[in-house]
Amino acid sequence: MKSGKVIVLCAPSGSGKTTLTKHLLDQKIFNLQFSISATTRQKRENENDKIDYHFLSLDEFKVKIDNNEFIELEKVYEDVYYGTLKSEVDKLIKNHNIIFDVDVIGAVSLKKYFLDKALTIFINPPSIEELEKRLIERGLNSKDDLKERIKKAKKEIEMKSSFDYSITNDDLDMAKSEIIEIVKDFLNK
Repeated sequence: MKSGKVIVLCAPSGSGKTTLTKHLLDQKIFNLQFSISATTRQKRENENDKIDYHFLSLDEFKVKIDNNEFIELEKVYEDVYYGTLKSEVDKLIKNHNIIFDVDVIGAVSLKKYFLDKALTIFINPPSIEELEKRLIERGLNSKDDLKERIKKAKKEIEMKSSFDYSITNDDLDMAKSEIIEIVKDFLNK
């Protein structure tokens, strides 16, 4: 039986989700472990296989789909899939609470799977303009990719009412403080 609880963070790319996830992981009292997602996207320069993601070829990912090895998965862009492996979750949840960093569809799927053992938090950017500025400053995206990410962000923001909580990351220290309180309350229930 599932013993730990699940924290699911979701946000448009550039909203500070990774920073807030790392902040929560640093809070040892929460006994959180990060669930490493599988993806078919290309590995970035500073990323490592089995640490940041399980980097899989498209064929490897499709075999895992056929073998029903995912709790949730989504095709995010053309030939780019992300998913949560059942084996990853089963390994962690016996002795830990788990934190997920996923997209909106993945978050909704995880909430359905874990029910009241899951807390979903949507992280809003201060504005679409600020989000676009952050993505440009990162320098990781082509113009077309940037356009697609902004379009996706607008759709994701429209779905934030599906989450247990929504916080706006316009002041990082404030967002960190707010997310700590939300998670603390949930884990102490």
